[in-house]
Amino acid sequence: MSALIKSLEAQPLFTLDPSLLQQARSLATASRRSVMSELEDLSKVDLRQLVPAVALAFDMLTMETADMLALLPAFDLMPLSKAMQRHCALLRHSQGELIGVVADPFDADLQTWIETQARRPLSLRLALAADIQAYLSKQEESARAVDNLAPTANDARRDGKTAAVLSFASVSEAASPAVKLVNSTLYDALKAAASDIHLESTAEGLAVKYRVDGVLDHATTVNGIELAEQVISRLKILAELDIAERRIPQDGSFRVEATGREIDLRVSIMPSIHGEDAVIRILDKRAMIEAYGSLTLEALGFDAESLVSLRNLAEEAYGMLLVTGPTGSGKTTTLYAALTEIHNGRDKIITIEDPVEYQLPGILQIPVNEKKGLTFAKGLRSILRHDPDKIMVGEIRDRETAEIAVQSALTGHLVLTTVHANNVFDVFGRFTHMGIDPYSFVSALNGIWAQRLIRLNCPHCAVAHIPTDAELARVNLSKDDVVAYRFKQGAGCGDCRGTGYKGRRAIAEILILNDEIRELIIEKRPIRQIKEAARLNGTRSLREAALELVKRGETTLDEIKRVTLHA
Repeated sequence: MSALIKSLEAQPLFTLDPSLLQQARSLATASRRSVMSELEDLSKVDLRQLVPAVALAFDMLTMETADMLALLPAFDLMPLSKAMQRHCALLRHSQGELIGVVADPFDADLQTWIETQARRPLSLRLALAADIQAYLSKQEESARAVDNLAPTANDARRDGKTAAVLSFASVSEAASPAVKLVNSTLYDALKAAASDIHLESTAEGLAVKYRVDGVLDHATTVNGIELAEQVISRLKILAELDIAERRIPQDGSFRVEATGREIDLRVSIMPSIHGEDAVIRILDKRAMIEAYGSLTLEALGFDAESLVSLRNLAEEAYGMLLVTGPTGSGKTTTLYAALTEIHNGRDKIITIEDPVEYQLPGILQIPVNEKKGLTFAKGLRSILRHDPDKIMVGEIRDRETAEIAVQSALTGHLVLTTVHANNVFDVFGRFTHMGIDPYSFVSALNGIWAQRLIRLNCPHCAVAHIPTDAELARVNLSKDDVVAYRFKQGAGCGDCRGTGYKGRRAIAEILILNDEIRELIIEKRPIRQIKEAARLNGTRSLREAALELVKRGETTLDEIKRVTLHA
């Protein structure tokens, strides 16, 4: 303490009496204010002048709101709600370094708590309480923009559905075994951050699996055919489906209230040889905001070079941007993030989707309703009469939709859309198969973006790993190719549920069309020539992007083989 006082007294901004700090501590304890606030009052010095001197005494750097916004929030380690409750922040530098931001360096308990949340070494920085509050308010504002996706009470009245409260109490107090099993399964899946729940009927009962980070993970087995049938019936009742019908597929939805918010669940029932299987898709639209802080392209984890290319394509005045990849690769979320960034209030942006997954303020979003005759093609025709500047089409599935999308891009609109293909070059074959004129297609097309989600090594149990020759051969590598690699692999722990992986990040393959590539496509040249021209134009394959992560020890060879070997 004496060293602190001497350091503070040495500052030219103000002079502190040696007893001043002790007074500030006593007053802070009595008034439940921070020591910094009491020091400000006692020293008659503005807090903004006080902070640099105190930071210097503690050998800390200072931060302002702009500095905090320039870094990524680490809400995967410290959720936004906890950060707001404790009035601090945990940030992540682009190199992965963690930074804790506090307003009171004298609060040792808070610093210990932040280190516990981070679970690895971090550097502490000092900021004004007002700057931290401004930063957290900005993050909360971003969260609220997407929080509209969680249905409100008015939404519940409109669609006639109310949310069942899901909590530990509701799980333990359920009287029926089937109700208790359904509730506990949903509760555990939400805690595990699963995207889907699979209930598979077997000859003995029911197998329960969670899809976490894109991979199915066996959770438990339920013995008893009768109980298995009761569980499926319970899901049908919740989703308002016909419990007597067991011969045809059925689809429905319901919602639950958990952790203070409502979560939409979509249910798909499919007949099988042992009864019926069910898949529950969890649409926790606020989870991404709590994990990443806001709906931005940075939050999705793309590398800096890919982000520049994507932003350039999304900011074009007209033309078409195609995002491609398999189901569950994050295509729609990428387009949502791009729309959020380019939405400036001066352009009319309209989307047509099946279904609308995230509600974006200020953007007209139209849900497809094929039962009522509103298909992608019909909706897109109507959109063009609604004076749009930018259009997002959830997915191009047929020739009619593809033709209208191409014509829209050729007539001064920016069209962002998705299509299923393995990589950027397979897209040309898809559109040719649909019967689209190659000249019109490449004239409209600005670029193609293919992406995958790669699981990352668990930071808590990842250890150095030396791959065998066989492991290298499986991904077509030799020892000479991997001399500079720092291989790591998760050993499996409680944090990663024994998988060795925790979290995912997106990788991309980007093809930006130039005149040479357009000519090659129109002339129907071999795909090998188009790939060579694309590589000279800067296109990097998905496999190369994934190997960069392996090289840095962020993922494994097994993971890139699973996701990208044939991409």
